[in-house]
Amino acid sequence: MTTNGIGNSWVANELHQLTRHRIPFKLHAMRSPGEHFHASQWALNMDKSTNVIYPVNVLALLVSLIIAPLRFGSCFWGALFNAMFSKRESMRVRLAGLYHFAVACYWARQLQHQQVSLIHSQWIHSGGTIAMYAAWLLGKPFSFTGHAADLFRERCGLQDKVDRAAFIVCISEFHKDLFMKMGASADKLHIVHCGIDVSLFTPKLQKKTDEIPHIISAGRLVDKKGFEYLIDACALLRDQNIEFKCTIAGSGPLEESLKQRIADRKIQNIVTVTGKAMKQEEIPAFMNDGDIYCLPCVWAKDNDVDGLPQMLMEAMACGVPCISTKLVGIPDLLIQGKTGLLVEPNDTKQLAEALNVLMHDKPLQQQMTANGLIHVKKEFDLDTCLEPLVSQYRNFLGSKSTEITNKPRSTGAKVES
Repeated sequence: MTTNGIGNSWVANELHQLTRHRIPFKLHAMRSPGEHFHASQWALNMDKSTNVIYPVNVLALLVSLIIAPLRFGSCFWGALFNAMFSKRESMRVRLAGLYHFAVACYWARQLQHQQVSLIHSQWIHSGGTIAMYAAWLLGKPFSFTGHAADLFRERCGLQDKVDRAAFIVCISEFHKDLFMKMGASADKLHIVHCGIDVSLFTPKLQKKTDEIPHIISAGRLVDKKGFEYLIDACALLRDQNIEFKCTIAGSGPLEESLKQRIADRKIQNIVTVTGKAMKQEEIPAFMNDGDIYCLPCVWAKDNDVDGLPQMLMEAMACGVPCISTKLVGIPDLLIQGKTGLLVEPNDTKQLAEALNVLMHDKPLQQQMTANGLIHVKKEFDLDTCLEPLVSQYRNFLGSKSTEITNKPRSTGAKVES
């Protein structure tokens, strides 16, 4: 189950790999994706076959809720009691949970006569609530992957989900520690790094050494990316008469404020914000045009944060040395001084110092490029990093014809074999 089908690049990558491993599944989504991250026939076919739950017809929702006690018996009453009385983070979360319980009754009705072995949610907020209650009603096991916003900014009934999950996918050591602190046993926690198809990214064989250093960054222009700190760090470097240029690729709500920040610091001739989101297929060329990739992630004011940014992996796969911050799962990817440089979040001065060091230390650049490429191929290549998840799915599928419903944030996926 996912929030928006294959509208998320990681979800699309993961499902593509499950297809390659011949893991049978059916994708369910709360909503249709606004856009696809993969311009391929596979993605188009997957989109067409996805069962989109929203919008739910009000009459159908009421009918499903009324007949649910007859269809699901004691499972209905147990799940309803949980939705009404189990501990929740706020009254808003409780009311949303009651609605999602009703949606789960509607969705479970659709799944009742299908061969379901496992319901997996690819995020653990609203879609995870629907997935948990649907699995409860059907008497099927439930599992989930937790990322970032779903665990912090939009947390809802997380303790119940941790307690009820048959297994939990942790995208980093940080996530594993978080769930263990919530009482999860180590044997049901499996580290499965978000990965990329490394074969799509090729390091540039020879970069020009006579050009000024080019710092690049990319992502949605939102608070959690920390682009304002990169702009301010560039202003500090300009004040030290260090020659370089910087390109920030992406679009989003902060576009105008970031451009104004650049103008206020009078560095328009140094720093550029493109205001245009990149397609997946455009990323390798962008990465190969840079000398340093910098993503100074921060905790946003609304408590959103990046879990393990895919763009960092893609930069490393292109042989570009990286700088980021000591947040969530990033230290799993950037091992300080070996595969990248890490600074404290919200620290402009430290960020500028790291950029200055990496721009002028060619041996360090070469070391991080080589180590980073080895690290991302070994630990973050889709061909290998998904093996623990594939093994878990196979355990539940067994030798029978089955169906796994995989549901990130608000989508659902079923596996059939």
